Amino acid sequence: MGKRIISQARGHGSLTYRVRKQAFRYKIKYPMQEGEAEIINIIHSPAHSAPLLKLKVNNEIFYNAAFNGAFTGQKIKIGGSEIKEGNILMLKSVPTGSKIYNLELNPGDGGKMVRVAGGSAILIKSLENNKFVALMSNKKEVILSGDCRVSLGTIAGEGRILKPFIKAGKKFYKMKARNKLWPRTSAVKMNAIDHPFGSGRGKRIKSKIAKRNAPAGARVGHIRPRRTGREKK
Repeated sequence: MGKRIISQARGHGSLTYRVRKQAFRYKIKYPMQEGEAEIINIIHSPAHSAPLLKLKVNNEIFYNAAFNGAFTGQKIKIGGSEIKEGNILMLKSVPTGSKIYNLELNPGDGGKMVRVAGGSAILIKSLENNKFVALMSNKKEVILSGDCRVSLGTIAGEGRILKPFIKAGKKFYKMKARNKLWPRTSAVKMNAIDHPFGSGRGKRIKSKIAKRNAPAGARVGHIRPRRTGREKK
């Protein structure tokens, strides 16, 4: 009798595959009120790649990804039309060509896109019906409502991937904090009971087309390719 393959075990959840809840105690979001906010502190969050800003506007405290050049005690504006790094504005108030981050996908959701260290998007053009186009770092264009809020500038911590871990132990604890599977064992190196690609009888990976909505563990092989077979030239 076989056992759950790794991706099934992770999807099911257990003591082995469980994220540290304290790593995610800081949630990035935008406040419901406008005004002048002060940076109370710059903190490290194990769940985020970038440093976070702890801000206070009136009596409300919220967290946002830190921008390049941020310092404790600095004041930023929420709302209005002042163009300054760190300010939080509606997309319709941002001039074309500006670098932005922590974009709201829908107005009021608190920011969903471009939140990685060193990340930023560029507002490239405006369309009709209060729609705007932002260019992501992967060169894809996203159309957003002008009422979506964004932060001006570039997220701090761009050189994060340049510093090596040096020791496997440091990499282990970093991955453990965010519940990342590490080290990752190749499927063809496993036993036959552990993975559909397992066993040592040849290293020819079986061609398996998995459904896009398949559960954890069944999504192995080709994930619903657009076409199969040899391409005719």
